Amino acid sequence: MTSHTVSELLSKDIVFSEVNIKGWVRTFRANRFVALNDGSTLHNIQCVVDFENTDEATLKRITTGAAVHIEGDLVESQGKGQRVEIIVKTIQILGDSDPETYPIQPKKHSFEFLRENAHLRTRTNTFSAVMRLRSALSFAIHKYFNDHGFYYMHTPIITGSDAEGAGEMFKVSKLDAKNPPLDEKGVVDYSKDFFGKETNLTVSGQLEAETYAMSLGKVYTFGPTFRAENSNTSRHLSEFWMIEPEVAFLDLAGNMDLAEDFMKSVLSDILKNNRDDLEFLENRLIEEDKTKPQLERSDMRLIEKLNFVIDNNFKRVSYTEAIDILRNSKPNKKKKFKYLINEWGTDLQSEHERFLVEKHFKCPVILFDYPAHIKAFYMRLNDDGKTVRAMDILFPGIGEMVGGSQREERLEVLKQKMAALQIDEKELWWYLDLRKYGTAVHSGFGLGFERLVMFVTGMSNIRDVIPFPRTPQNAEF
Repeated sequence: MTSHTVSELLSKDIVFSEVNIKGWVRTFRANRFVALNDGSTLHNIQCVVDFENTDEATLKRITTGAAVHIEGDLVESQGKGQRVEIIVKTIQILGDSDPETYPIQPKKHSFEFLRENAHLRTRTNTFSAVMRLRSALSFAIHKYFNDHGFYYMHTPIITGSDAEGAGEMFKVSKLDAKNPPLDEKGVVDYSKDFFGKETNLTVSGQLEAETYAMSLGKVYTFGPTFRAENSNTSRHLSEFWMIEPEVAFLDLAGNMDLAEDFMKSVLSDILKNNRDDLEFLENRLIEEDKTKPQLERSDMRLIEKLNFVIDNNFKRVSYTEAIDILRNSKPNKKKKFKYLINEWGTDLQSEHERFLVEKHFKCPVILFDYPAHIKAFYMRLNDDGKTVRAMDILFPGIGEMVGGSQREERLEVLKQKMAALQIDEKELWWYLDLRKYGTAVHSGFGLGFERLVMFVTGMSNIRDVIPFPRTPQNAEF
């Protein structure tokens, strides 16, 4: 007999059919009613056991967390809260289940406790909803780029370059840590290492993606990236995923158009196809807000926030104009901002970005033409010599969501910028070659996938939107 999923049985208009289903017991009450879930949906299906014809040993093993195989008849439910239920004919317990030690009980658990049990936390409604949405977002992203003629490329995880110039990278080495080979200057000799040079885990696939954009036209990467930043905040991970499209013959204005259309399309797809999980997470946030002081409560509900992005045109504002707005704003004048805005050239913080989106313009905002000294070396220098063609997209509740730029396509200008930052041309000779052979205007942007999942799910800690978070002092599982 074909096995069904809970989602199929709850969504299809079939009753009085013999069905076959496997899943995990959420609850078992009155020695009769099994709430069964298999991960295919937020909802459980009720399975009614005939306890008079079920042996006592089997009944004792039907406990929360147990995996079971049930065969029975799908019928209209006699109780409230569900349309159909299964009248069990046979129930088989699959494997072992220890109710005394099973940590995920049918009660409210703290997120910290669930992080300590990350291998089991998707047995809860909240985390199963989050991870289904993460999967759906991933699919929507690939679908968007495929539908728009992009080629998916896999950029190296091991790299010899630092795309962001941050220097906070994990080293990859096979050298003896206690007794590495040294050169004549007493410095570690990486020419003796596995790759013959110093290598690290990548912080970005952008530079390599640019090489393919300059031959295939439109490409994107979607893969793991790493940063050895010793930060334990709710917004930092040591291992995270990045989406990075790169497009040849595209200027900054076109890059902004692409990013806006991309974000609206992906969020629209999620609203259309994942309503149950979104509504559950929205209700969770509503209940959570009731326990907070008035000033800390959310201004917008979860689904309202997604529609806020989809339904509004993104306001495009230069960095210089934004600084003037912030400098003259009430929060700045009354010293309500934690980081006061006093002069041009300041790097904006989340509180400033959210003010522009939520209070001033009341729509998503794209800031562009940032000061060169606070942006990366590869961004195209404007004619004023002090700003670059960078752009950041700002969302409600979270601040910066997307960061991108028109890339510097002029060889001599790029060399000058690299020299000023003491970036060795020999390390990026291949990147410079793109500016020597068939150079052209091109642009791209980066989107931290976990930040997008946080926005869509309403989760406040980035460790709760990735299956197994990697953070300082934590590499469990």
